Amino acid sequence: MEQRIILDPRICHGKPIIRGTRVPVARVIGYLAGGMSFEDVQRDFDLSQEDIRASLEYAAEPLGKEQHHPLPA
Repeated sequence: MEQRIILDPRICHGKPIIRGTRVPVARVIGYLAGGMSFEDVQRDFDLSQEDIRASLEYAAEPLGKEQHHPLPA
């Protein structure tokens, strides 16, 4: 993932993008969440499946670090 997703303050205001493109990770995730297939996203943005998977992995990383603390009853 580190090879495919970059943060560069000079590109797209430092938002995470797919290396070699100006395609933000958030846009890829949003299109997939909206029902587009991998193939549709690949075609529309000229991305590889690995680029799309890296976007999903990048977006999922913070969720894996979440902690849940039950509230007292």
